[in-house]
Amino acid sequence: MQLTGLLWGHRLLKKVEFPSAEVLGPEASVDEIKALIQKCGEVFIKPIFKGGVGKKGKAGLIGRAKDIETALREKERLYFVEHTFGNTKTKADGVTFEGAVPAQHEVYFSITDSTVYRAPTMTITHHGGVDIEELPKDKIAQVPFDPLTGLKSYHVSNALEDLGAPREIISPLVQNLPKLWTLYNNYGFSLIELNPIRMSPDPRSGRLVPVACDFKASFDIDDPAWKRLELPPHLFASDYSEFEQEINQLRTYQGQSDVFVINPHGTITAPTFGGGANALVTELLGERATISSDFGGNPPYEKMFQISRIVFKYWLRQSNVLFIIGGKANNTDIYETFRAMADALREYFHKNGPTPLFVVIGRGGPNLVRGMAYMRDTLDTLRLPYRIFGHDSAMSEVVNYAMKIDDWMQKEGRRMLLEKWGVVDRAREELKEYVAT
Repeated sequence: MQLTGLLWGHRLLKKVEFPSAEVLGPEASVDEIKALIQKCGEVFIKPIFKGGVGKKGKAGLIGRAKDIETALREKERLYFVEHTFGNTKTKADGVTFEGAVPAQHEVYFSITDSTVYRAPTMTITHHGGVDIEELPKDKIAQVPFDPLTGLKSYHVSNALEDLGAPREIISPLVQNLPKLWTLYNNYGFSLIELNPIRMSPDPRSGRLVPVACDFKASFDIDDPAWKRLELPPHLFASDYSEFEQEINQLRTYQGQSDVFVINPHGTITAPTFGGGANALVTELLGERATISSDFGGNPPYEKMFQISRIVFKYWLRQSNVLFIIGGKANNTDIYETFRAMADALREYFHKNGPTPLFVVIGRGGPNLVRGMAYMRDTLDTLRLPYRIFGHDSAMSEVVNYAMKIDDWMQKEGRRMLLEKWGVVDRAREELKEYVAT
């Protein structure tokens, strides 16, 4: 679950009284945009994408305007713009108008749960406004801290002094950045990132004030505290497809249910467990994949059953391969998840009849053998071919195997399965379609 941009970010920052740039949504009137330009001198026009989408600036997807004519022209250009980042292609739905913030200094700041330090960690640099990966390590400070005591002023002060930050920016940051720990800790965040924070002079006092000019956040779905923000569920769908909207409703339950459609004409449907597995599988499968997903977080039987029903309803008939894949889990009950998926698969076949499908499974974790045995018995009952890999198999090789099976199924496997089941007419149609292509 990710949230980007100031449209909603400035509302969250208000909860802890952290300053942010003025922002108008896509519904802003001409008079409101004019007033913002007059007040700030310039506005930035940014497209609104579902979830987290990177590299918008480098792709030329941020407009700027000092007059209303240019602002409306940029609005027209960006309102429904498409953006491709890696294997992800997404379409904007509206724009925001953000007031310019004059500043000489830009700061990067984030709080996240670090797997290296096994503690919440602050990352800060006074060389903000760029990709953090582009900076040398000596210009970045990473400071783990005790979650019981939280982020304190001295953490910020010491880090900035070690980096050699200008003296005039240290005191304002020391006073304001600890507020973000309150936001992070009270509302179930797993990441808060502000880049850049522009150090703008306050005309009344003459002192610098940190102003957030962009916002990125992720939420810990297992922590119900995020529900207190009362954010609308549609914010966390990457598209408006019926499939994603149905899956999105299940975020009110335990466990993750993050999905987006990769290729509506794909031939491999891969329910994936774990962020690492999701990244690898999505990259290797490419356009073959129907969806990208992460269903980890130890979902209970009922949630996994409902997720599987939705996935199978939308994608199973067109798929050559059902690819159930994940790493070796620490706390996810493999028996419960496999039992739920097997029961949903059996229900699909009973309602819709047989569909030619090869099932490839790669998984590890608690109750693995029991879960695989349940899945095996179900697949034998449905007369589906399958191949099961244990946790000691290299995930990349399992993905390669699934792609080879996809090729074989497309060439002859689907037809052979239909003939085996006695569905001769449909087998002939499959053969004609293959010859034609």
